[in-house]
Amino acid sequence: MRVHTGQFAVDTSGKGTYEITERVAAVVEESGVGRGVATVFVQHTSCSLVVMENADPSARRDLHEFFDHLVPEDTPYFVHTYEGGDDMPSHIRMCLTDVDKNVPVIDGRMVLGTWQGLFLFEHRRAPHRRKIAVAVSGE
Repeated sequence: MRVHTGQFAVDTSGKGTYEITERVAAVVEESGVGRGVATVFVQHTSCSLVVMENADPSARRDLHEFFDHLVPEDTPYFVHTYEGGDDMPSHIRMCLTDVDKNVPVIDGRMVLGTWQGLFLFEHRRAPHRRKIAVAVSGE
């Protein structure tokens, strides 16, 4: 079994989803793995990873709106607000989604559905540089 790792950074301009599918696909291609799995991991506690529709941006806008309503910012009973009113909500949003995703690799390519893409889901209002690690294992 072969294991290949790679890392890259994503610069965000604030809350929203940022497609990383092609960057992860490049790591998979570099790996030379024909059959296996790609594990993608974001190294932060105030953003997450999601598999989401990549064809119609309105689906992602609806996702953003849903999370704004589900976990509103500036909630008065949150204690962890050291970095502002979006601090604790960003951690909760991360917990409700995931910091990692596993995608099968078949014939040297990630097997995603027709309309699926991998996205970094930034939960903070301010711009950030997010680190992503990818491990591809298989044969």
